[in-house]
Amino acid sequence: MWLTNSSIGRKLVMAITGACLLLFVTFHALMNGVAIFSPAGYNAICAFLGANWYALVASMGLAALFIIHIIYAVWLTLQNRKARGNDRYNVVSKPPQVEWASQNMLVLGIVIVAFLVLHMIQFWAKMQLAEIMGIHTPDPANGMYFINLAFSCWITPVVYIIGFVALWFHMTHGFWSMFQSAGWDNDTWLPRLKCIGNWWTTIVVALFILEAIVFTLRANGILNCCCA
Repeated sequence: MWLTNSSIGRKLVMAITGACLLLFVTFHALMNGVAIFSPAGYNAICAFLGANWYALVASMGLAALFIIHIIYAVWLTLQNRKARGNDRYNVVSKPPQVEWASQNMLVLGIVIVAFLVLHMIQFWAKMQLAEIMGIHTPDPANGMYFINLAFSCWITPVVYIIGFVALWFHMTHGFWSMFQSAGWDNDTWLPRLKCIGNWWTTIVVALFILEAIVFTLRANGILNCCCA
């Protein structure tokens, strides 16, 4: 099959799955932002995205996209190393247009996966999974409770910010790279896509970091919530 047998096909799969994951990350940042201004509204969203059939279908689809993205990332990395052979051990000066992120996408991906595992343990396992298993103490839909529980520990924001920084590098390179894989690699559009990707990713990651800081301050009683 072309999508698996050719390098271009595998890069296209990476681009499509990456685009879907980028949209989800953007949605997730916006959803978490609701918790800053309206805890009650955030809990309502959590209840809507609980163990309902549509949420479960979306979760399975998201998991499939993530797994496919990881498999193809490892596949392409191993393919590139095999193609380079012993040359990869040679010390050579890298051209200025070769970004640091492009040379370390796999390492960045590993950091993001480790961060994601922690995130799922702290939230998904205690919310949607708990609801599936019929565990209702505490209430799986009470998202604010689990935010306060997670961010009451000082290590949580530290680990999250490290994960967000890795996500920024991964997404800034991945944004324009997915368009390049789809054929948008001319001298006119590529610089524009890099600029758009940098702005988009910076806004999303900055929002995540702001949320982590606010959640930590509130969970530890340093900042009071005066919102409904």
